[in-house]
Amino acid sequence: MKTENQRAWFFVLPVLLLVAFNALIPIMTVVNYSVQETFGNNVFFWQGLDWFEQILRSDRFHAALGRQFMFTGLILAIEIPLGIIVALSMPRKGFWVPVCLVTMALPMLIPWNVVGSMWNIFTLPKIGLLGYFMNDVLGVNYDMTQQPISAWVTIIIMDVWHWTSLVVLLSYAGLVSIPDAYYQAAKIDGASPWKVFRYIQLPKMKTVLTIAVLLRFMDSFNIYTEPFVLTGGGPGNSTTLLSIDLVKIALGQFDLGPAAAMSLIYFAITLLVSWLFYTLMTKDDAQ
Repeated sequence: MKTENQRAWFFVLPVLLLVAFNALIPIMTVVNYSVQETFGNNVFFWQGLDWFEQILRSDRFHAALGRQFMFTGLILAIEIPLGIIVALSMPRKGFWVPVCLVTMALPMLIPWNVVGSMWNIFTLPKIGLLGYFMNDVLGVNYDMTQQPISAWVTIIIMDVWHWTSLVVLLSYAGLVSIPDAYYQAAKIDGASPWKVFRYIQLPKMKTVLTIAVLLRFMDSFNIYTEPFVLTGGGPGNSTTLLSIDLVKIALGQFDLGPAAAMSLIYFAITLLVSWLFYTLMTKDDAQ
């Protein structure tokens, strides 16, 4: 009877303990603030669950949460299919393989605040190249600083440019792992390109696509730096996502109690939706 050697866990145990310790203290601090009120000088007053009730009944929270879900939904609807299409179009052998892979990886190497600054300068209506091209060359009335639709289109395009590469690289990794024997059998059977994709490529990419969907959901649902640098949540509150609103409450208004409660609700929603995504995408594997 074959037995498994569990001694390898001793090598990763220090890392697990360190990560758990670093995560536990901030979470416990947030939990502490979420049930108390303070006016400074490290003096706290018990508040109970009042902050949670206040947040859940707040129209401001519901509006920001709706904008966050809309942003994440658009991102997933665009980046997942686009990433698969680009990965299918990339070469499998030859000189252009490393060129394509490096090119795909370049946007992800740029820091988030730099991405927001780049697109801010690029899209400004007076000095930005895209702003000048849209307004003066094409004659389209485009101003992300004044028009909510323009602001939304800009942050969506920015995120697609920045993070579609992640889906491409994961999808490409799934495609190159498919043995040639599958394609040879499909060719002998006279399968069309759509059937090859439907019955060979897509099932083999299921694991990496599950990872891609989870990573892109969690990242886009918690995005802050890029849209904040690009639009600051404006014009008005049109692009004030839940993360931006949370920072405004915590640092702008210094309402630590409501901000802590809101962050825990935010965290719970992220975990719940991630679990639903994972369950739905892997339910066939459990059968």
